[in-house]
Amino acid sequence: MEKNNLQRGLKERHIQMIALGCAIGTGLFYGSASTIQLVGPAVMISYLIGGIFIYFVVRALGEMSVDNPVSGSFSTYAYDYWGDFAGFLSGWNYWFNYVAVSMVEVSVIGIYMNHWFPDLPMWISGAVLFILVNIINLTNVRSFGEIEFWGAIIKVAAIVLMIIFGVLMIFFGVGVGAPIGLHNLFDNGGFLPKGLWGMMLSFVVVTFSFGGTELIGITAGEAETPKKTIPKAINLIIGRILLFYVGSMFVLVTIYPWDKVGLNGSPFVEIFSAIGFPAAASVLNIIVLTGVFSAYNSCLYSNARMLHGLAIQHNAPAFLGKLSRNGVPWTAVLFSSFFVGIAVVITYFAPKEVFNYVMSIATIAALINWIMILYTQIKFRQKIGSRVNDLSYKMPLFPWLNYAGIIYFLAIGITMAIMPDYRLAVYLCPIWLLIIYIGYKIKKVRTS
Repeated sequence: MEKNNLQRGLKERHIQMIALGCAIGTGLFYGSASTIQLVGPAVMISYLIGGIFIYFVVRALGEMSVDNPVSGSFSTYAYDYWGDFAGFLSGWNYWFNYVAVSMVEVSVIGIYMNHWFPDLPMWISGAVLFILVNIINLTNVRSFGEIEFWGAIIKVAAIVLMIIFGVLMIFFGVGVGAPIGLHNLFDNGGFLPKGLWGMMLSFVVVTFSFGGTELIGITAGEAETPKKTIPKAINLIIGRILLFYVGSMFVLVTIYPWDKVGLNGSPFVEIFSAIGFPAAASVLNIIVLTGVFSAYNSCLYSNARMLHGLAIQHNAPAFLGKLSRNGVPWTAVLFSSFFVGIAVVITYFAPKEVFNYVMSIATIAALINWIMILYTQIKFRQKIGSRVNDLSYKMPLFPWLNYAGIIYFLAIGITMAIMPDYRLAVYLCPIWLLIIYIGYKIKKVRTS
């Protein structure tokens, strides 16, 4: 099936920005409001701890991706190193995860547009985003990479400038007359007003926020020089993401009391508007919109590549492996988008509730993905035996970091079962796994 091979049109700068594009989106720009409410000023510590565990996942995936850069990424690795069902489960669960994440982006964009146009129905904003991203993903991969690169550049530059401006406000009083100082970190209940339990609850939203970082592994099938670009991208991306998350949270909870942060919009926009910078708030709203576009764009990209990989493995219908003349898995793009489009319909009927429901489902799916990546890498080491000495990019402190990550993500799942807004997703998880198992059995019968 050589004719079904993806084109290697992504350069190092594309790969780094694609991963940033999916990892810095609604979880930061919108979900951080609820995280701040759960943990207070210690929100920056929550993101730091969460980022460390995500780094374990990306390093485990990076080891396998450098050794074997293929389409389908960790679904292929689970299939090769763990077994048929593991590959089937990880691939379809990843696809489901990013359908849910894409639905989150489509559902939340209307909230940002309502900052300027309060009477604009949220579903219209979602429909426009949906159509635009699909058009982009049906072009050739290099065009997609360029668009995502510049979209992510805008978003990243804005966050850096916001952090710099915030630090100048805090320590030198730029724009506000006198230094704000650090008192907001300790007023209103202290640095950790809701205790360690509040921090534990905050890890749920933090987990969703970091979803997409593992996209670095998905790009391996279309990277020009994966053995060089994947390790470099992983080593740089984690530090940058932590800078953006931890740095931006430090600014937000320092310049504004944490207990006044509302849940009806992006805290980036609301805080700067509340402290008397409406122009800055509007600029940030543009950046937030760019972030939603960039995240959805990256998620649809990865989703289609995973479906293409499943089709090549014969774990999905053969038509999903078709490529256009430009090397784009167009049938997989349209198949994924059909389900994402449901979010537009849901937003029409329940514009306020859809975000929490879909985010909780996406979080559970992400936990399954990350646990499977960590365990698959253990199976990978067992499979290659003595060849481990030849690996050019190794998982550090193997296997202890793998087991630490698995325990952490299982704890997040247990915590979700206690939280009313997330409990439904935990209850639906066994049903989803049963559906995948039935699909696998049907596939085995048809191919036997």
